[in-house]
Amino acid sequence: MPQFFLNKRLIILLVSIIVLVALIGFSLRERSKLSWPEQFVKDTTGWVQSLVSKPTNYIAGFFENLQDLQNTYNENKELKSRLDNLVSLESQVQALKKDNEELRAVLDEEKTLRDFEPLPATVIGRNPDRWHEMIIIDKGSLNGLKKNMAVVTANGLIGKVKSVNKFSSTVQLLSATDPKNRISAIVQGKTKVYGLVEGYDKEKKLLMVKAIPAGAEIEKGQTVITSGLGGIFPEGLLVGKVVEVKPDQYGLNLTALVKPGADFYDIKNVMVTKKIMREADVTDLTDGKEEGS
Repeated sequence: MPQFFLNKRLIILLVSIIVLVALIGFSLRERSKLSWPEQFVKDTTGWVQSLVSKPTNYIAGFFENLQDLQNTYNENKELKSRLDNLVSLESQVQALKKDNEELRAVLDEEKTLRDFEPLPATVIGRNPDRWHEMIIIDKGSLNGLKKNMAVVTANGLIGKVKSVNKFSSTVQLLSATDPKNRISAIVQGKTKVYGLVEGYDKEKKLLMVKAIPAGAEIEKGQTVITSGLGGIFPEGLLVGKVVEVKPDQYGLNLTALVKPGADFYDIKNVMVTKKIMREADVTDLTDGKEEGS
């Protein structure tokens, strides 16, 4: 009896396997129409997927829209801030322009930085023994260069013309150890503070602005420019930024240590500020000659 049931189970298992294989083969073959169980399972599965996917897509889209809205809000806020700054700058420019016109009308002064024509030149020589003191450029008297003209790079003032030949000139750098190498300067702040660019600290590689009144308020980071009071250099040429302020050796004045805007070590191309002779100047010179003759 047990043997009979064992054989019966084996037969049922084999029949089931045969039916399963037949069903798999039947489902894998190409057919133009599915059977109703397959259609039922497929339709049910598709309906469930649709039921789940629609709310999921809706929720995901909702959060994406919130993120886009947040990004738009932030961008709008930043653009509005920039626009406010632009309006503020424009009003400041207009105010400065008006003040400039009023001051010129009061002072009857027309001389500006535009009265100086920048003449490009190239460094053609440099003595290794005096690397931080002198450079030679490829422009000379034939190009209109004269002694004491200011020489700058794109980053700021580097020195002045020391001597002039026909085809070349020697430029004395601000880093030169020459007690006669002085330039009138302004430390820009709430109030203008005047001093003299005089001397160079080789160890710290900083310029020294001396003869500053002891009570002057100078802070780190303030800009130093040429004052134009000497009548040779234009006003407003960048010298550098203040990094330290200390009393001089006598304690009567202050000395500001200034980081140069220009690099004195690597200099290739420079600009010489060549003064422009205006029509009024030519007329004055002509009148003077006529009166003296």
